[in-house]
Amino acid sequence: MSDKEKYEIWKRLHEAEGGLAYGLAVFGDKIAKRENYKTLEGMDAVRFYLIHKFNWAPAQVRGMSYEDMSFVLQEEMHGFVYPKEARIK
Repeated sequence: MSDKEKYEIWKRLHEAEGGLAYGLAVFGDKIAKRENYKTLEGMDAVRFYLIHKFNWAPAQVRGMSYEDMSFVLQEEMHGFVYPKEARIK
């Protein structure tokens, strides 16, 4: 494999990871509104929700990957569509 191919693979991998993190953060805003959080949004809302829903310690949730958080929330995220304001090109 050439260096160029390797870097293209890495770039796609990290873009996918970034997309997953962005999707969770946007979903976190939905959670914050639904749960009437006063000061939390984005990933903070996701983490707070997971802590309270599953009685997990904050350190456990902070140690979770975006992929794991997405897996745990996949049923709740089913059908979730980004709000118009979050559809950035």
